[in-house]
Amino acid sequence: MNGFWEFWLPLLFIGYFILLNLGYLILNLVSLVNLRQYMQYRSELGETPTWLGVEPPITLILPAFNEERIITTSVMSVLQLQYGEFEVMVVNDGSTDRTLACLQQDFQLEPQPQPVRLQLPCKPITGIYRSRRFPNLVVLDKANGGKADAINAAINAARHGLFCVMDGDSILQRDSLLRIVQPFIEDERVIAAGGTVRIANGSEIRGGFMVKAGLPRSWLARFQVVEYLRAFLFGRLGWSPMNALLIISGAFGLFNRQRVIDVGGFRVDTVGEDMELVVRLHHYHRQHRMPYRIVYVPDPLCWTEAPEDIGTLGRQRSRWQRGLSESLFSHWRLPFSRTGGAPGWLAWPFMFLFEWLGPLIELMGYLLLMVGFLFGLVSAEALLAFAVVAIGLGMLLSVNGLLLEAMSFRVYPRRRDMLWLFLVALLENFGYRQLNTLWRLRGMLQWLTRRKKHWGRMKRSGSWLQK
Repeated sequence: MNGFWEFWLPLLFIGYFILLNLGYLILNLVSLVNLRQYMQYRSELGETPTWLGVEPPITLILPAFNEERIITTSVMSVLQLQYGEFEVMVVNDGSTDRTLACLQQDFQLEPQPQPVRLQLPCKPITGIYRSRRFPNLVVLDKANGGKADAINAAINAARHGLFCVMDGDSILQRDSLLRIVQPFIEDERVIAAGGTVRIANGSEIRGGFMVKAGLPRSWLARFQVVEYLRAFLFGRLGWSPMNALLIISGAFGLFNRQRVIDVGGFRVDTVGEDMELVVRLHHYHRQHRMPYRIVYVPDPLCWTEAPEDIGTLGRQRSRWQRGLSESLFSHWRLPFSRTGGAPGWLAWPFMFLFEWLGPLIELMGYLLLMVGFLFGLVSAEALLAFAVVAIGLGMLLSVNGLLLEAMSFRVYPRRRDMLWLFLVALLENFGYRQLNTLWRLRGMLQWLTRRKKHWGRMKRSGSWLQK
């Protein structure tokens, strides 16, 4: 028994974290190569993409529930995007505040008789309005059904073959649509593309657009800045070249409308509807042996507000883990399919072993090795080796994410900001990461116990949108 505690137990946890970080380092290398190629392509395309006249029209979907304070600013922001032909479709999902009244007052809405073909099930649409000020602005008023149901209603009413989903409290860079549509123009196999989501806290916003990127004052939000850099710049950038991207953020994604309708639209019985749809698209196209690509484009930017209080952030991370659970296990056959390819044989097992099981194994590692050390069953050397692998390599990954940012887009151009982020990348491994582990474990338990789906109250100031 002593041999188990002294050798095999530490080796088990150390080996797991070595595999985890080795997997992420491989993704990092793939991301580095892909990023260099993309930066070369971007230099050929030009710093500011121009209209070519061949861009397909897009329907931009903004689900809104009780957003009276920020809805006007959000809509004005997207109406000013640089793009040839697009419609903005705001879905008032049964708001109980003045969201619809604000839209009617600020955009001079008038009823628009329009037949809607119900290709996807959704709650009843009670009214369709069009703006007299902006002919490409449409507002759907419908019974409350949640975000996924609101998006399905908009897909039914959309006029264009591509649709872009974004959160009502987020903003896009002016050229984001021009950049994210490029894969659809260049490759007819592309059915979905995701852009990059950045933290808006601490930045300067004027007229609904980002003027100057800055770091938030809140340390909790700063930790999230590093997380987002790591998740997008070497997480999604690493999976994209293999056509194994399983996540497109619900805050900013562009989809082929008909392909989404073919697979049944967004599921309303999951809290991770964005990831579940992407995994289902992979599963469906692999199963039917249809050519397709799902890609990540690093420079179309969407800015969103990060939670700055522990309660809101904890609920968000638990919800994300629960959504991951639902997405993976709804498609558990994918890794066992003869046509699974990179999404089924690489990405799904990786997500299961390291993202889904990770919180449980990490917590067990901390607890068992600490208890074993206190009772003299685990040596100090074994405990130190575990800490170096679990925490030290985590620091390395975070710093690598910052290096990719410094080598490419430099959204934070000031040297002081990058130094702060470097410090944050080191400090997040002492306390914040462990809190994240507990929140994710809670989300896993909520899924396992089939607890009733509940989004919880998300506290957001929205002050950055008012500047």
